[in-house]
Amino acid sequence: MNWQKKIPKIITIIIFVGLLIGTALSSVKRSFHPSGARQKELALKKYGFYLEPVNKESGIDFRHLCPQLDPKIKHIEPQIASMGASVSIVDYDKDGWEDIYFTNSRDGSQNALYHNLRNGKFENVAAQLGVADVNKEGTGVSMGAIWGDYDNDGYDDMFLYKWGKPELFHNVAGKGFVNVTAGSGLPAWVNANSAIWLDFNNDGLLDLFLGGYYNEKFDLSHLTTTKIMPESFRYANNGGRNYLLENMGNGKFKDVTSEYGLNSTKWTLAAASADFNGDGYPDLFIANDYNVNELYINDKGKKFTEVGRQAGIGNIPKSGMSASFGDINNKGILGIYNTTITEKGILIQDNNYWEPESQQGDNPYPRFVNLAQLAGIDNAGWSYGAQFGDLNNDGNMDLYVANGFISAKKGTSYWYDYSKVTGGNSSIIEDANNWPDMKGKSQSGYEQNKIWLNQGDGLFEDVSDEVCPYATYDSRSVAMADLFNNGKLDIIVANQNNIPLVYKNDLENGNHWIELDLQGTLSNADAIGAKVVVEWDGRKQVQVVTGGIGFSSQNEHRLHFGIGKSSKIDQVTISWPSGKDTIINNPEIDKLLIVKETKGKEEK
Repeated sequence: MNWQKKIPKIITIIIFVGLLIGTALSSVKRSFHPSGARQKELALKKYGFYLEPVNKESGIDFRHLCPQLDPKIKHIEPQIASMGASVSIVDYDKDGWEDIYFTNSRDGSQNALYHNLRNGKFENVAAQLGVADVNKEGTGVSMGAIWGDYDNDGYDDMFLYKWGKPELFHNVAGKGFVNVTAGSGLPAWVNANSAIWLDFNNDGLLDLFLGGYYNEKFDLSHLTTTKIMPESFRYANNGGRNYLLENMGNGKFKDVTSEYGLNSTKWTLAAASADFNGDGYPDLFIANDYNVNELYINDKGKKFTEVGRQAGIGNIPKSGMSASFGDINNKGILGIYNTTITEKGILIQDNNYWEPESQQGDNPYPRFVNLAQLAGIDNAGWSYGAQFGDLNNDGNMDLYVANGFISAKKGTSYWYDYSKVTGGNSSIIEDANNWPDMKGKSQSGYEQNKIWLNQGDGLFEDVSDEVCPYATYDSRSVAMADLFNNGKLDIIVANQNNIPLVYKNDLENGNHWIELDLQGTLSNADAIGAKVVVEWDGRKQVQVVTGGIGFSSQNEHRLHFGIGKSSKIDQVTISWPSGKDTIINNPEIDKLLIVKETKGKEEK
């Protein structure tokens, strides 16, 4: 009768293997094919826009190279070396046209800064400006870059974060960059996958948050141990430490992490900052892998208090990958979108969209409700970066999500091997020697990115197959920008170990828009942290100026608002970090509006 007792176990194994085979077969897809005229015609007719890849036409020939790691962890190198493809947007020379920066992640590889030539083409000027050769042996490799005017001289400087030595580059009036890391007070080595600029004390100087992933004591290219992995898949606290670096105003930064209460080592993958309790100071959301996410409320620039559990966003441990902001219901309420991992039949975590409750009562911290499943934006795949933006200018914020983990040998899956580790205790999990050899297998590979169109009623429609050519790269970082100064949001995607995708938005529906470029005077020069509310036709949408958002990415500095067929905007309200307000009545539409902060409340 022993065979009868084994039947349930045999059935379970058969079902699991069947799911793995189904997963592997579903990953056997085309890598990329050019768009057909018919697809574009149908998209323009049905949705009013189409995303056209223009890498070749625009002269962008960059290709990302993944890190090469210590031979001791070569058997799972695709797992560990699966990050580093990053994109950030900057107008580095202040000519009014957005430029693009891509990071590379192999020793000796070159990063790229593509200067916008204003004619649909871009030129890589990174080498001549001093921001290309930044992955030198012994300094680590790039994971991302963020741009901010830390000295308020009118030009955005670059902070480069790495699995290695973080570096600061001063922008010399748009003519070149000088490495000013020495003596700046930056930490010596951080295995970071996220960083953002913010002015946490509203003193008019941009500070830095830097999130550690692997512990900073490890050089992943030269290891003395293989015990570098998370100690748990649910509550790991052995990751890299985080850093809060205060700008002291003289080109120096001071590590104030401990005194401000940010002593977390939870494998941080993303961070985003905005004021969620309405006190005028930027709070901090942190997306953590292998653990719960965190929400730090800023006590008027004096300290941070972690309230993730009380706020409702830090209760369930998931694989927190990204953090982005949106106002999907046009309530004037900023929500947080957080990507995770979902593999059908194997692992279902689902992405989150946390919106603050409209009635907070006497709570000392905001409380959030998760609307992702209700809105239909919860299940994307193995997700990384995500950004909100009004792609068809109808007045509703749409959503682009980057997907795909490891696209290796087709028809294979590492998920079964992976499961052998996930069930182990901490001593097994944290030692890379215990992880099965990947042997060229895929894991959640060949996934298509998601494009969700906001229907204006709280629901989203998946239009991924209809508004752009089919593609299945392992996408990581996403940024949105009006690259061609035509009032249309374009999309730039950095793909791991591959070429990026630059999508030009072909929008032909006649919808109206406005863009705002905020310039701080009392506040930091970039106005990072400023909140803008645009009101039209009884609708109200809020956006904030951020210093890094998504996964290893940064959008353009401008804020873009679509307003559909409306012929006017009733009011624009700008709340500056300094505490000042600017109100603009009936601004001209279909224009870029440059707004400079003035002293006192201003109404135009």
